[in-house]
Formats: sequence, C-alpha cells, structure tokens
Amino acid sequence: MSLDPRHYDVIVSPVITEKATTLSDQNKVVFKVSPTATKPQIKEAVEKLFDVKVKSVNTLVTKGKVKIFRGMRGQRSDVKKAVVTLEEGQTIDVTTGL
Repeated sequence: MSLDPRHYDVIVSPVITEKATTLSDQNKVVFKVSPTATKPQIKEAVEKLFDVKVKSVNTLVTKGKVKIFRGMRGQRSDVKKAVVTLEEGQTIDVTTGL
C-alpha cells in the first residue's frame, strides 16, 4: 500500500473545535478539505493516510464572512469541511497530526 502525495492535497487539516470534539464520541472526525475534493477522494485519502475503515463521508461548505478590519472590508475564504464517520472500533487521534 503506497501513499499517494495527492492524498495530502485532499485533506488540508483536522478541525479541532468543541463541536468536532463532541462528534468524536459518535466515531466521527472532522477535516478541512480541498474545495474541489469529492466524497470518494476524501474517503480514499482518510483510509490510506490513517489506516482506518470509513463508513461514510458528509461534506459542507461554510461561506466566508465579510469582516471589517481597520476600516477595510474583507472577506474570509469559503471552507469545505468533511465529517467522516468511521467503522465501529476504528479511531483517529487528530492531535498527533499527519
């Protein structure tokens, strides 16, 4: 089983928030992913990088907010997230990093 460098392009970073931490009780892990990544690509990348079995992948796009900083209007980037449900008995420790 060889690691494809493209898997690192699909998964940008883990999301470590209070909500994401509570989802870990339900065997779910949240990742920021590439805006062009598809569900099958995300599933394959997580399975190969973390050596786990993925049950399902749900994705969502958080639209960037308009913010004002020192009188200048700016817009945050849109962020695509993936909620990955793992098979029973599988775990990922996102605090260790890739």
